[in-house]
Amino acid sequence: MKLPKAVRTYRRKLARTAANLATTASRATGRGAGGMIGGLVANAIDPSIMNDLGGGRPVALVTGTNGKSTTTRMLTAALRTKYTVVSNEGGDNMDAGIISALLAGEDATHVVLECDELHVPHVAERLDASCLVLLNLSRDQLDRVGEINKIERALRACVNARPDMTVIANCDDVLMTSVAWDSPNVIWVSAGIGWLGDSVSCPRTGGSVIRDGWDWYAVKKLPNGQEFRRPTPTWMITPDGIKHADTITPLELQLPGNANRGNATQAIAAAVECFDVPVADAAAAAGTVDNVAGRYSTITHGDHQVHMLLAKNPAGWQEALSMVDRDADGLVIAVNGQVADGEDLSWLWDVVFESFEGIAVKAAGERSADLGVRLLYAGIEHETIPDPVAAIEACPPGKVEVLANYTAFRDLKKALNK
Repeated sequence: MKLPKAVRTYRRKLARTAANLATTASRATGRGAGGMIGGLVANAIDPSIMNDLGGGRPVALVTGTNGKSTTTRMLTAALRTKYTVVSNEGGDNMDAGIISALLAGEDATHVVLECDELHVPHVAERLDASCLVLLNLSRDQLDRVGEINKIERALRACVNARPDMTVIANCDDVLMTSVAWDSPNVIWVSAGIGWLGDSVSCPRTGGSVIRDGWDWYAVKKLPNGQEFRRPTPTWMITPDGIKHADTITPLELQLPGNANRGNATQAIAAAVECFDVPVADAAAAAGTVDNVAGRYSTITHGDHQVHMLLAKNPAGWQEALSMVDRDADGLVIAVNGQVADGEDLSWLWDVVFESFEGIAVKAAGERSADLGVRLLYAGIEHETIPDPVAAIEACPPGKVEVLANYTAFRDLKKALNK
């Protein structure tokens, strides 16, 4: 039964007040940054509050296994050259975090949100999303989110249910191509992909996927007889910059790695295609992003300059490993196995660690023993020191590269910032 308007208005006001109090209390007591508690409280009081907070504003959602936070930050920077924008810049990408961000930015004209893959369908519906950026799909915390084919089907259903939504899709990723394949409003972007282990078969037919340079195609045709093949992109990352409409826009980023150049390309394509931001302005804005919630930052700790890198799954670890400075004085690899990380660490055996000769390696974190066994079989000489701070201090003075998964990164950053 629908509640009377007066009751709905009162409940909405109560939800906002309680959320603000909870957020303030969380920050004041040091229990957290307040990025989720306000949303949890507000949603408990008023389950329809997310719908109301959309307010009919243009909404862009960014999703994928890796790169959500970075791409969201770049897209937000691009839109801020022209609009006022609210975004969940702390990375809280499920319902509670999204509601908290929207509560804090009700006066903004535009909304840019990173969104957990499994939350995209209902968030897109509740906020009437006008733009969806599809980055990549690969195995991630199987004990928590399940197989990627399940996620692909959920995202595909979301896209098919919203034909007016503009989709910015990475055509180099087989799974995301399948998600966007039937959309009448898809913009194909060649953002590159470094991890191919999860795209060996077609998600629609089960047949093998054959790769030939940049091109790929499925051996089995779709049920309608159509060939499932890499679409021709209208946006492409190149060594010289972003190619679009036969022009090259220079791209100078402060963030390292080929993956971030691909992330920037999709963010810029979304800014131009969905929000009419000039491409040069969008590219310049993306280039101002220098860290994402502490990722890629350098923290001084005693005699050590600690360079922080985050990785959460095999694809992300492989990309992060390519960013490690081989001339650093030490490397600390920290792995936890909490719920937020995924308690199943069998993915460690999918990561290629066999390339760190000549650098002092320390295995750290709550699951340092598991990591130590993996490094032993990789032939990497290392020392196991469970406390990441102690592991850093055990490295020779100078630059120390730190590669950590989610909670290990979070806890170490907090300890170093003290």
